[in-house]
Amino acid sequence: MNTILEMRGITKTFPGVKALSDVNLTVGEGEIHALVGENGAGKSTLMKVLSGVYPYGTYEGDIVYNGETQKFATISDSEEKGIIIIHQELALVPLLSIAENIFLGNERATKGVINWPVAHSEAEMLLKIVGLDKPTGTLVTNLGTGQQQLVEIAKALSKEVKLLILDEPTSSLNERDSEALLQLLLEFKSKGISSILISHKLNEVVKVADKITVLRDGQTVSTLDCDKTEEMENKIIKDMVGRELTNRFPQRTPEIGNMLLEVKGWNVYHQVHADRHLIRDVNFNVRAGEIVGISGLMGAGRTELAMSLFGRAYGQKISGQVELRGEPIDVSTINKAVANGLAYVTEDRKEYGLVLENSIKINTTLSNLEGVSKGIVIDDNAETRVGLEYKKKLNTKCSSLMQQVVNLSGGNQQKVVLSKWLFANPDVLILDEPTRGIDVNAKYEIYAIINQLAQEGKGIIFISSELPELLGMTDRIYVMNEGRMVGEMPTKEASQEKIMRMIIKDKG
Repeated sequence: MNTILEMRGITKTFPGVKALSDVNLTVGEGEIHALVGENGAGKSTLMKVLSGVYPYGTYEGDIVYNGETQKFATISDSEEKGIIIIHQELALVPLLSIAENIFLGNERATKGVINWPVAHSEAEMLLKIVGLDKPTGTLVTNLGTGQQQLVEIAKALSKEVKLLILDEPTSSLNERDSEALLQLLLEFKSKGISSILISHKLNEVVKVADKITVLRDGQTVSTLDCDKTEEMENKIIKDMVGRELTNRFPQRTPEIGNMLLEVKGWNVYHQVHADRHLIRDVNFNVRAGEIVGISGLMGAGRTELAMSLFGRAYGQKISGQVELRGEPIDVSTINKAVANGLAYVTEDRKEYGLVLENSIKINTTLSNLEGVSKGIVIDDNAETRVGLEYKKKLNTKCSSLMQQVVNLSGGNQQKVVLSKWLFANPDVLILDEPTRGIDVNAKYEIYAIINQLAQEGKGIIFISSELPELLGMTDRIYVMNEGRMVGEMPTKEASQEKIMRMIIKDKG
């Protein structure tokens, strides 16, 4: 196999921090090469060096692409060579069409005038390649997350991609959409396109990768030939964390108490389209000390259910009843929901869970300012004490409480979100994709925190698209499909097959 890319001795330093130290990476033509490591290991930094986000001269080492040493000054320089990066946060404009997004900045124009028939015709051909059956005039805002990911890939193909970099491409996708995306990578491989896949989902990495490079603390630890055996994931984890991780999920002996939360006859209509009935007559409950999972495919309504319960943060024409310890409670606003013992950890921590430019200290106390105030004045000493307490309790890795959360790794950002809500001392904690985009070691720490909360008698609602996570962490699982609860079972009786069968049976 010919080599398309060599990154030799890449070292990248930020003020006071060496993010990359003598990193090496070699990718062959038509190869799927996975890049794995814990949050903060340097994966994204390395790809930003490769793509020109960090230009030549700001790092040490060489990038050799197709046999030539490259000195990319901008991301446009790398794109001209066929190196295209798709970031975890998709760079699409929601209110533009599919065709407009595909050719944004790369317009099909003559003398400054866009040729729309050509644009739509070429976009249609690209959509056929990626397997997206949608009119090219469809607004991106009307597409699901998996479909938007396909638009991003079509956009990459429009630039004649030779090396495709995907940063956590399946982190927001359900298993069906993830599988389709992985199959697409295998198709690209058969056509000679190389891919660098960054992912925390090691089962997916092992499934499609030819080689795997592991980074730890900004250094290359190993490059492994992917042999598709059951032991492969364990080898990767050992290299990632520097030790054996024998159990993915911490041990717990459930102590389940009395009924804590009951939701009865819950109905929600779409936030914008008032005629779309999203959540239909949903009933479910959670007991004290119980971790209850909610499973379902993308679009099943899990997040809409969670947000509507949490102070009607989503939806309109909401009806139904919420009871805590047998008594009706008012959850009609976020303040009332919090006051009545609910907390919600959003699936999108950067957009809704944190104030990124603020410090860890400020973010930690946001949901309970009364707890650190004297009258209407915040007590800085009390705020510091609380910040230090939760930093220690959750083992948040940071330089100081004054560090901006935007500069933390994904796992540590999630710990700050959890700190914020734990300080509010809720009775029921709704966790929406709580481990999305974080590595196996950080996941384990988050799982341990969740178990501890259940041990303290909290009720936990655990929403996840990763079925192994639900099976490993919960006591009972509800299955949602198209806005309805279509099944319920004790986790000890559950399996991935049973859950999918409930969904498919409901669709049938």
